[in-house]
Amino acid sequence: MGIIHKPVITEKMTTLSEKLNRYGFIVDRSANKLQIKQAVEELYGVEVLAVNTLTYAGKKKTRFTKGGVISGKTSAYKKAIVTIAEGETIDFYSNI
Repeated sequence: MGIIHKPVITEKMTTLSEKLNRYGFIVDRSANKLQIKQAVEELYGVEVLAVNTLTYAGKKKTRFTKGGVISGKTSAYKKAIVTIAEGETIDFYSNI
C-alpha cells in the first residue's frame, strides 16, 4: 500500500471540492506533506498547490451488551486536505 490509502468522500468534502478545489485523503501516518503532494500528482495527474494534514488519535469505545461490557479502540489515522490548481478536478468515480 502506498502513501494514499483512500479518498474521503463525505458531504463536507464534496462541498469543499466544488467550491474551493480541495480534496481529502486518508494517508499513511508517517507521510509528510511533500510525499503526499508527490503521490497525489502522480496518481491523479493534477497540480497540487497546498497540503494540510490532520492527525486523529484513536478513541476508546465501550458498549454494554447482554453478555457484558465490551470495550475496544478505534484506529488512529492521518487525513490530508489537498488544494489543487484552478480548473483541474479529480474524479473518484471514473473507474467504478
